[in-house]
Amino acid sequence: MERVAQEVAGPWRESRGEVVKPAQFEYDDPSTVDEAMDLLGRYGDECKVLAGGQSLVPLMNFRLARPGRLIDINGIDSLAQMKWEDGALVIGAMTRHSQLEQSAEVAERCPLLSQAVAWIGHSQIRNRGTVGGSVAHADPAAELPAAFAALDARFLVRSRRGDRTLTWREFFVSEFTTALQPDELLISIEVPAQRPSKGTALVEFARRHGDFALGGAAVTVTVDRAGRCSEVAIALLAAGPAPIRPAAVEQMLIGEAPDKAAIHAAADMAVKGLKPTGDIHGSSDYRVQLLRVMTERALSEAVSRVGASQ
Repeated sequence: MERVAQEVAGPWRESRGEVVKPAQFEYDDPSTVDEAMDLLGRYGDECKVLAGGQSLVPLMNFRLARPGRLIDINGIDSLAQMKWEDGALVIGAMTRHSQLEQSAEVAERCPLLSQAVAWIGHSQIRNRGTVGGSVAHADPAAELPAAFAALDARFLVRSRRGDRTLTWREFFVSEFTTALQPDELLISIEVPAQRPSKGTALVEFARRHGDFALGGAAVTVTVDRAGRCSEVAIALLAAGPAPIRPAAVEQMLIGEAPDKAAIHAAADMAVKGLKPTGDIHGSSDYRVQLLRVMTERALSEAVSRVGASQ
């Protein structure tokens, strides 16, 4: 397959003194993973990978990001596949959000992902945005990183040096920062098999639908035959520089009946010690209280869905 490499200068204009077109960059559109890895190995820190472009392109237009080269992986068809292997869902990095949203099988077998995607932007964004692009961007207010944290997903990354499989804790390092090295490409995300009796929910709050979340929680709960929690996962979004799983809270709920009192206590405990960054939309204290409410709602919804699935 032919690889295109060209210099893109692109016209730009100024509006009220703001630059709204990207700085000059080189462009490549590899058609295979091997070609992409060759480019990443050759140029490293000089380049950025272009997937859906819903985060990178605006940053470039305002010149908050100035990559010297773009590697456009939209032509790599093998990265846009979604499949089931041994009960686990393997999501190619170039899978569009809308593919998850429209999959009846994902809704049935991995409902938390369907619930998460429903909160992402608007239909135009979901049609273009990619799963791999979202997690590689690592916005702490994004829905998919939190959902993948709650689901204990694994991330396959590849370079000329070989493959690495990372847990979500290893992959998400900090705000807008992952463990991806300059010569590595995210290949796929694997979500372990889900039990049919598991209840899930993702709840968030934003000023308007489609805006970035001010706080939220992704939750999975499994209840045994005695009506007590046997598995619990709670992942908070917009609570810190990366998804947060309050392990002590999850452990506290194991063996307990998930009634209103237990859920209320768990939500209180989940936000202890949190210090999310405040801004014009809400102080740090406000966001802590918001996260507590979102956690309580997500736990309640997840528990209610356990009963519906059994």
